[in-house]
Amino acid sequence: MPARDFYHNNVKNALIKDKWTIAHDPLTLKFGKKDLYVDLGAKQLLAAQKAESKIAVVIKSFTDSVEI
Repeated sequence: MPARDFYHNNVKNALIKDKWTIAHDPLTLKFGKKDLYVDLGAKQLLAAQKAESKIAVVIKSFTDSVEI
């Protein structure tokens, strides 16, 4: 499993504040014999539509400085 990104907790907290339920942290997907990892899996129940929305979130930060 890959290491968590620098902004992982910030993104997770923002999703929770927006009424998303964190269903998987991390979300593991099977692709044949390979395991793929997504940083967060979340879902939200939309009361007006009675339908469930799901998202998978990949969090990446680019903190290394690059000189041009």
